[in-house]
Amino acid sequence: MTLLVASRNPGKLEEMARLLGPAGWRVRPVEDEVPGFDVEETGETFEENSLLKARAAWEKTGGWVMADDSGLEVEELGNEPGVRSARYLRPDATFPERWEHILGKLADLPDDRRAARFRCVVSLVGPEGDEHRFDGTCPGTIAREARGSGGFGYDPVFVPEGYEQTFAEMEPALKDRLSHRGIAVREAAEFLAEQA
Repeated sequence: MTLLVASRNPGKLEEMARLLGPAGWRVRPVEDEVPGFDVEETGETFEENSLLKARAAWEKTGGWVMADDSGLEVEELGNEPGVRSARYLRPDATFPERWEHILGKLADLPDDRRAARFRCVVSLVGPEGDEHRFDGTCPGTIAREARGSGGFGYDPVFVPEGYEQTFAEMEPALKDRLSHRGIAVREAAEFLAEQA
C-alpha cells in the first residue's frame, strides 16, 4: 500500500521509508501526485503544523497521508529553535549557519547546561478523513562542535542521551531506533499495520 508523505525533505522521506517499509507501506512524496505541493507552516506548535500539512495533503489526494513537524529545543535558549527549526535565524540560512549560531550561544556553558531534545509530531489522515497523531521525543545535549557527515538538519550538533556520538555520526539503524521521528513513525507504523 502507498502512503503519501507531505515533505520535500529527502532525509525525512528516506527515514520514513526505512521505518514504514517493514509494515508493508511504500512511501512517496505528495509532490509526486500534486506537483508543487507546499503548505505554509503557520502553526505555533509542532502539532498544529503537522496536522496543517497532513490535512492539506489529504484534501488534494484523498488517500492515506502523513506529515510531521519536528525540531530541536535547546533549554538554555528558551527551547529555541523549536517550531521554527527549519526557519531559524532567517529562511535562507544554511544549517551550518544555524549550528554555529547555537554553538556560539552555548560556547561557555558547562555540559550540565547544554540540555536539548528533538521533538516530532506525526499526523496521519486516512481515506475517510480520520486524523491520528503520534509523538516522539529524544532527550540529549548539544555537542561542543559539529561532528559527523550523516543525517541532516541539526544532527551534527545533537548527542542523544546515553551516547557520545552525534546523530550525524551514527549508523542510520541506530539513529532510527533512538530518534524522535523514529519513535513517532514506529507508533504510526504499528497503527498502519492494522490497516493494511
